[in-house]
Amino acid sequence: MDTKQKKVDPKEIQRLREETNAGVMDCKRALEDADGSYTKAKELLRERGLEKAASKSEREAKEGVIASYIHAGGRIGALVEIASETDFVARGEEFQKLAQEVAMQVAAMAPADVDELLSQAYIRDASRTVKDLVTTLAVKTGENVSVRRFQRFALGE
Repeated sequence: MDTKQKKVDPKEIQRLREETNAGVMDCKRALEDADGSYTKAKELLRERGLEKAASKSEREAKEGVIASYIHAGGRIGALVEIASETDFVARGEEFQKLAQEVAMQVAAMAPADVDELLSQAYIRDASRTVKDLVTTLAVKTGENVSVRRFQRFALGE
């Protein structure tokens, strides 16, 4: 038996899986590759997840949702189209939440285009960008998830 496999604690695999939503075997391999270091394993999973998301970004995303956000007082609003590969993912709670969050971001920050929107700091957590939110969901669902387009409306504009 490989000596690396003896070092991996099943509780650490479970903890890593709960925090990252990665598969059991992916978590086990990451811990083995990181010589049992939880922090290194988590970073490896993040890197591998981003690699997976990048490879999926070329796949066609014909499904998705259009979400709206109207700011209190009804003076500012936004419509956002978020795309996915399947209707199953688009109907999911996390996908719906992402669409709402992006619509709120558009209303609050008035980006000029999709690229600017994706590079903006997320209004609820400045340590993350909107692109980080989209990529995280893409990794979790295993599908190409993208912001296709948006429109912001403000009274008097």
